[in-house]
Amino acid sequence: MSLFTASLNSGSNGNCYYIGNEQDAVLVDAGLSCRETEKRLRRMGLNMGKIKAIFISHEHGDHIKGIQNIAFKHQVPVYITAATLHSGRLHIQEHLVRHFSAHEPVAVGSLTVTAFPKLHDAADPHSFVISGNGVNVGVLTDIGEACEQVHTYFNKCHAAFLEANYDDAMLEQGRYPYHLKKRISGSYGHLSNQQALDLFLAHRATGMSHVFLSHLSKDNNDPDLAAALFSAHAGKTKVVVASRYTESEVYEVRAAEPVSYFARRAIQVEMF
Repeated sequence: MSLFTASLNSGSNGNCYYIGNEQDAVLVDAGLSCRETEKRLRRMGLNMGKIKAIFISHEHGDHIKGIQNIAFKHQVPVYITAATLHSGRLHIQEHLVRHFSAHEPVAVGSLTVTAFPKLHDAADPHSFVISGNGVNVGVLTDIGEACEQVHTYFNKCHAAFLEANYDDAMLEQGRYPYHLKKRISGSYGHLSNQQALDLFLAHRATGMSHVFLSHLSKDNNDPDLAAALFSAHAGKTKVVVASRYTESEVYEVRAAEPVSYFARRAIQVEMF
């Protein structure tokens, strides 16, 4: 009972995450070109033909750069909200566009994908939990503040791609202008290493096997620093830093005890 997960790339230069089982897979975001996405999947030994859908979290370029060409070439359905589609000025063939609603699980072959809103400076941003074979994998990046919804869904995950965008001291002392520092550290910006660790320590599931530190800033963070901070507190949870330069290994995520997929409206949380 497992899911296979990998990061194709993670950072402001492009974001794309793979989650699947033996039969079906989805991508969350498509921030690499079609050619680069194909190349990295091949290097990981993953089959593009297994990818049954792409879910888009929001319209920023590092999350949508490759979506139009990938969808057209491979005729893969794209799950995206109407506001994100409009704000991203995306031109996707109409028959490939699918809309999703927060907290409403979407069946994609043998997988189930549940979206939930997040705090970020975009038109209609969402995070996702992908479920299958009794395993839940979360993709929680581009979050300004870990609200109650993030707490609730993160606690259901056996593994998660969790944003650890910046180190507080590096951002404060760095070269960015004041207004950009405020945007990054604000409630609609990004999670710092410490904010991500606080979420991890307070709300991780007992059996969480992997945490993939994601969307690290090139200028305001250091992979070794983020990994050391988490590793000191991770216990049996494996800490992996998702690279902004290359694909990761493919990791198998197992549940210590099988849990049911997210059922329709199984999680009752207040919409913000």
